[in-house]
Amino acid sequence: MTGASRYTYLGPEGTFTEAALRTLPEAATRELVPTISVPAALDAVRGGEAAAAFVPIENSVEGAVNATVDELASGRPLMIYREVLMPIAFALLARPGTTMDTIKTVTGHPVAQPQVRGWLARHLPDAQWESAASNADGARLVQEGRYDAAFAGEFAAPIYGLVPLVTDIHDAQNATTRFVLVSRPARPAAPTGADKTSVVLWLRADHPGALLEVMQEFAACGVNLTRIESRPTGAGIGQYSFSADCEGHIADRRVGEALMGLRRLCADVRFLGSYPRADGVAPTVRTGTADADFLAAADWLTRCLDGRPAPDRS
Repeated sequence: MTGASRYTYLGPEGTFTEAALRTLPEAATRELVPTISVPAALDAVRGGEAAAAFVPIENSVEGAVNATVDELASGRPLMIYREVLMPIAFALLARPGTTMDTIKTVTGHPVAQPQVRGWLARHLPDAQWESAASNADGARLVQEGRYDAAFAGEFAAPIYGLVPLVTDIHDAQNATTRFVLVSRPARPAAPTGADKTSVVLWLRADHPGALLEVMQEFAACGVNLTRIESRPTGAGIGQYSFSADCEGHIADRRVGEALMGLRRLCADVRFLGSYPRADGVAPTVRTGTADADFLAAADWLTRCLDGRPAPDRS
C-alpha cells in the first residue's frame, strides 16, 4: 500500500492505541503501521509517508499525554479529524511459568503507572517499576527476559507469547483514554451538532488577567471549555502555551466569534480541528448565543450603519 492508504500509530503491535484504532471502520481498509513513538507517528504524516496517525492525547486518570499535546503545538501544522474513547483495564502479563512470588521487576508505559499504583502497592509491594515506550513494548521486553512482568492490554499476551496472571487491573473505575486521528490540514468536516474544537494559544504578553481575557472570549460567546492546560514552550521559565478543547464546531457562529476574538488577543492561535465528539453529547446553547442570535445582531449593526430603523424586539 502507498502512504495515502497507510495509518501510523503508537506501537508496537498490541498497544491500547492499536486496539482503539481498530474500532474505526476505515481501519479495516488501511495498512496499519506501528511506530516507536508519538513523534514518529506524526512525522510520518508530515512527511507524506502516511495519510493519518492515531495517537493517545488524554487519560481520565493521568491527564494529558504530553508527547501528543506538545507535538501538535510545534512543527508543521496537523489537524484532528476523529476521536475515540476507550475504557482502559490492564492485565499483568508474564512468561509462562512465572508466579506472583517470583516477580521482582515490572514495566509499562509511564501513563499506566498512576492507574495501577495502588494495585501494585497491595499485591507486589517490593517489585521495581521501570517505564517502557508503550505498554506493548513493555510486553516485548518481558518476552525478551528483561523484566518479569508488564502491565498491558490482555490482548497483547498472545502476540508476545505471554500469559495474563491477573486481569482487569485498574485503581480508578471507568478509567478512559482518549485517542485522536490526525492528518494534514484540510477543510474540517461539516458540523454534526455534537462536535469539539481544539486549539493551541500563545499569549501576547504575561500580565495580570491575561488568562482571564482568554477565558472571557469563550464565556462571552457561550462556548464551554472541556479542557484547558498550560504547557512550557521551551523558551524559558514562565513561557507557556495553552492547549484547549471546547464544545462546538468552528462553523458555529459562537465558536467562530470566540476564535476570532482570541486571534486578536493572542500572539498566535493554532487551529487543531473541529471534529465529531466520540460521546455524541450535544452542547447546551445558551440564550443569545445560537447562530440565529449572532446573525440577528449583525443585521442590527448593519441597519444602524445604514441609518435604517432596527426592528422592535418587543
